[in-house]
Amino acid sequence: MDLDFSDGLIPAVAQDADSGEVLMLAYVNEEAVERTKETGYAHYYSRSREELWKKGGTSGHTQAIEEIRVDCDRDALLYLVDQTGGACHTGYESCFYRTIDGEVVGEKAFDPDDVY
Repeated sequence: MDLDFSDGLIPAVAQDADSGEVLMLAYVNEEAVERTKETGYAHYYSRSREELWKKGGTSGHTQAIEEIRVDCDRDALLYLVDQTGGACHTGYESCFYRTIDGEVVGEKAFDPDDVY
């Protein structure tokens, strides 16, 4: 399927394939999508570092791809994943671990000082 990379990057939401929990949002370019499809593991593009990265490359907390879905406009992806370890670099299971008022509602999965 042709994706719309007219802006260079498109958002990719990672969702736990079993629980349905939304784990994270990141961005992908064409190369990241190709690597994801080739390897079966989530790859993203870091806007701050301006480079491709494999989720879990440093932490070991990988995302095995179960399925990739495309939205109706072909400009956003949904990665249904089997998450190993926590998805968030701060140590939480999900990057969406707090409310807009700052209340922590998620659970810690690991200590980031032990991983990074």
